[in-house]
Amino acid sequence: MPTKKKKEIRTDKAPGKQKAVIYCRVSSTKQTTEGNGLASQETRCREYAKYKSYAVAEVFRDDVSGGMIDRPGMQAMLRFLRGHRREHCVVIIDDISRLARGLEAHLRLRTAIGDAGGKLESPSIEFGEDSDSILVENLLASVSQHQRQKNGEQTKNRMRARAMNGYWVFRAVPGYRFKRTSSQGKVLVRDEPVASVIAEALNGYATGRFESQGEVKRFLEASGAYPTDRNGEVHLERVKELLTRPVYAGRIDFPNWGIHLQPAKHDGLISFETYQAIQKRLQGTVKAPARKDFSEDFPLRGFVTCGHCNRPMTACWSKGRSATYPYYLCQTKGCTEYRKSVRKEQLEAEFEALLLELRPSPGLLEMASEMFRELWEAKTGTARKQAQSLEGEMRGIERKVEQLMDRIVEADSETLITAYESRVRALEERKAVLSEKIANCGRPLPDYQATVRTALTFLGNPQKLWASQRLEDKRAVLKLVFAERLPYVRNEGYRTAGVSLPFRVLEGLKGGKREMVPPSGLEPERPFGPGILSPMRLPIPPRGPQTHIPAQASRP
Repeated sequence: MPTKKKKEIRTDKAPGKQKAVIYCRVSSTKQTTEGNGLASQETRCREYAKYKSYAVAEVFRDDVSGGMIDRPGMQAMLRFLRGHRREHCVVIIDDISRLARGLEAHLRLRTAIGDAGGKLESPSIEFGEDSDSILVENLLASVSQHQRQKNGEQTKNRMRARAMNGYWVFRAVPGYRFKRTSSQGKVLVRDEPVASVIAEALNGYATGRFESQGEVKRFLEASGAYPTDRNGEVHLERVKELLTRPVYAGRIDFPNWGIHLQPAKHDGLISFETYQAIQKRLQGTVKAPARKDFSEDFPLRGFVTCGHCNRPMTACWSKGRSATYPYYLCQTKGCTEYRKSVRKEQLEAEFEALLLELRPSPGLLEMASEMFRELWEAKTGTARKQAQSLEGEMRGIERKVEQLMDRIVEADSETLITAYESRVRALEERKAVLSEKIANCGRPLPDYQATVRTALTFLGNPQKLWASQRLEDKRAVLKLVFAERLPYVRNEGYRTAGVSLPFRVLEGLKGGKREMVPPSGLEPERPFGPGILSPMRLPIPPRGPQTHIPAQASRP
C-alpha cells in the first residue's frame, strides 16, 4: 500500500504552543522606505519567540512618533487581542522605546494591552508585576521620554541656527527643490518650469496685471506646469500662501524663532520690493475685480459701467428665433437704464476706436523714447551717488533700531513693548529694501532697447494687444491703459476716459513740450526689468479734453 505523506506543520503555527504577536514601530515613513528598522525589529522578536517556543500569529507595524497613542498598527493589534482574549496572547516588542516614547503613553498602552488580554514581553527587558520591576520599567520609559524630548530640542536648535544662517530648513515650497552641495549641505534652487510660472504670477499681481487672487488662480491653472489637485484646480489657500511667503523674495522669516527677514542663501524669484508691493495690494481694493463669469465672450464685463448709475454693467447671451445674440446691459434696479441692452459688437467697436484715439503719433513716441533714454543714462551716471545716499539712510535706520531695542529692555508695559517691536519690524523691512537697492546700484543696467522695447510697443499701439485672442491680454490692456472704470451711456457712447499715467504723459507731450522734464533728469521707482517700462516720476500734466466716441462709431 502506498504510504501517506506526512503533512508538514509550521513550527510557528503548531498546536499547543503559546500564541504571540509582534509589534514593531519606527518614527517616520522615511525610516520605513529608506531604512531597515522594522525588519530588524521583527527579526529580533522572531528570534525571541523561537527561543521561548511561541507561535507568532501576526505582526503589526507603525511608522509614527512614539509620543502618539492612537496609531493604526497599535489599534489593529488591540482589536486582535480582544478577539483572542481566551488565548492570552504574548505581545513581543524589541525594546521599551518601541512601545512608546513617553511615560504617560507607555502607561496607557501597557494598561490597554493588559485589558485586551495580552502580556507584554521583550528580549531587552523583563516585565514583572512586583514593585521593583515596575520601578525599573517606569524609569526606562522616563528615560525614553527624555531622549525623545532631548532629540526634539536638539533638532529644533540646529534648525533654528541653520535658518539664522540663511538656509531654508523645512520642506521645499513649490518653485524650489533641494540640491545637496559639498560645502553648504542642502540648499534651495529653482525648480523649473514651476519657478518661472510662480515668478510671473507674483510679478503680475504686484504690478496689477492680475487684479485679484482669483485671476492669479486662473493663471496658475492655465499654465500647465503648476501642481494642481485631481480636478485640475489650485485652491485659493495655496494662492494666498504664494503671495505672502517671504521665501520667494529670498528672505527667511520665522517670528516664533526670533528670525525676521533674514537674507537667504537661495536666490529669490522676486525682489523684496515686489514682495512689499504684493502685501500692500492684498490690503487694498481692486478696480477691475475678477469674476467667476469672465470669459472671452465679454472681456469688458465688470469694467464698463453704466453712465447713469455708475454701477458695473453685466452681459449675457439673448436667445432669438434662430440664434443667440450677445448684449451688455445694466442690471441695477432703480436705474433709468435698467435691463436696457447694448449690442456687444457696438460697445466693443467703440472701445477699440477709443484705443486707436489714444495711439500717439510716431514722432511723439520717438520723442518719449529719447526722453526715456536720457533718464536711462542719468540713472547710470548717478548709481554710485544713489548708493551712498542709501547707505547713509541705512546707518540711520540701524541707530533707530538700537534705540528702540534699548527702550524695549527698559519698558515695563506690554503695550509699549508691542509698539516698539512693531516699529522695529517696520524698520527692518525698510532696511531689507535698502540692502536690495544698494546691491542693485552696483549692477550694470541691461541694454536700453532690450528693456523698453515691449513697453514702447504697447504705448505705441495698445489696440494691438487688445486684438489678442487671450482674455488675459485683454484684461491687461484695461489695467494698463485706464486709471478707472469706463462709464458708458447707451445711444451716446463712452464718457470721459481716465487714462493711466504713461498715456497722460504722452498727451502732455503733444506739441513737443519737453520742458516738463527737469534738466537734472528723473529716476525710476525701481530697477528696470526685462521688457518692462518702470514707472517714471514724471510730473502729471493737466488732464485735457478726453476722447468721446459716438455710439455710431464703426469698427476700424
